[in-house]
Amino acid sequence: MPRELSERDIEILKKLAPECGDLTCSGSGHQFHSILPPVSNHFSEDSNDFIQRINRLTDEELTYLTDIIQKGEESMGCLPVEDVEAFVQIVHDRLSEEVAQKVISAYESGYECEH
Repeated sequence: MPRELSERDIEILKKLAPECGDLTCSGSGHQFHSILPPVSNHFSEDSNDFIQRINRLTDEELTYLTDIIQKGEESMGCLPVEDVEAFVQIVHDRLSEEVAQKVISAYESGYECEH
């Protein structure tokens, strides 16, 4: 279910993609409802760029993202598999194996990208 981005979400999105002028998807014309898909699909040049962007986050911000992923509030369904794998590896390395596994479980039980 789509959500409206909170102020905190917007701060994180702008940290990951400072070039994000507004919160509208250029492809659909709709407002962004998640943080990771626009970073991956609209602003990152490739997986290495995506990794560099995610590494800008503090551990507290990364924890926030993993929490909302586990709650089903943050979508990962639109991310290329290599970006999902990279995100999970960062979570594993910086937070814990347990949190990384919870993110994988949430991803596997999540919904696909809505068009």
